[in-house]
Amino acid sequence: MARLTTAGRSRGFTYIALLLAVAVTGAALAAVGELSSFAAQRDREQELLLVGGEFRHAIRSFYEGSPGGAKRYPGSLEELLEDKRQPTPQRYLRRVYPDPMTGKPDWGLVEAPGGGIMGVYSLSEMAPVRTGNFSPENESFTEARRYSDWKFFYSPPAPKKQ
Repeated sequence: MARLTTAGRSRGFTYIALLLAVAVTGAALAAVGELSSFAAQRDREQELLLVGGEFRHAIRSFYEGSPGGAKRYPGSLEELLEDKRQPTPQRYLRRVYPDPMTGKPDWGLVEAPGGGIMGVYSLSEMAPVRTGNFSPENESFTEARRYSDWKFFYSPPAPKKQ
């Protein structure tokens, strides 16, 4: 019958302790990675709110700055870069910003009833982190299940009745 020596027992204990340390370290790294990913998504979400607001503001300025009496929406996002309807071209955006959620310059477009583009939205199908505490112009985002439900659009106020 073989006897375990003290050295043999300590090697077994050291091996189990090492395996336990590797498992705990792996779990800790996984938790840190998940928190980091969550924070990065929250940052991209905040950027989406800012960029979407810029598109909304640019579309509003384009629409309200229409020469003459007939107001119209831009026919493309590129028209927001250089509006040649006036003697001096107007620039409402510096560039067509990429969608922070997808990283691509592709946006879903909200079509205006009379033609043109009245808004944009992300093409991301991810669920938003933020579900409340939106600004008044973004209150409809509270019920959104995906980023693609966040529509950044401009609709002129209804004429006041007298």
